[in-house]
Amino acid sequence: MQANNVYRVEAQMLIRRPAAQVFEAFIDPEITRNFWFTKGTGRLEVGKTVTWEWEMYHVSSKVVTREIVPHSKISIDWGEPATKVDFNFEALSEGTTYVVIHHYGFPETGDALVNIIKDSTGGFTTVLDGLKAYLEHNLRLNLIGDKFAKGK
Repeated sequence: MQANNVYRVEAQMLIRRPAAQVFEAFIDPEITRNFWFTKGTGRLEVGKTVTWEWEMYHVSSKVVTREIVPHSKISIDWGEPATKVDFNFEALSEGTTYVVIHHYGFPETGDALVNIIKDSTGGFTTVLDGLKAYLEHNLRLNLIGDKFAKGK
């Protein structure tokens, strides 16, 4: 089945931190674990495969980095079957960055596609909310861990 490239998820947020710092928060798993996954096997590097884990859910995902433009863009292939995620970072000033995440290339169709788009939109919005709290206020809100606290 060919991936559905017409539909994509978009989530965005203004982060009151320099683009280099916001970009690094996604590249370095030691930072990312404070607002998204609980463990990563390495930094994102072009052509390198890493594994991201959400230990509380006993879930992991393989990630292959396709492109890195320092302080501007990260593109990955994520999961099995792989979908594409682009993280775009636009410096609006020396101390503010607008982050836009696009997730696309879904193999699903029909109701399954609607559900994956809904889940991905909510998930990436939660990631950006956690990123904002962590980088701007040094708060670890545990949003991802609490999102499915009842196992749903």
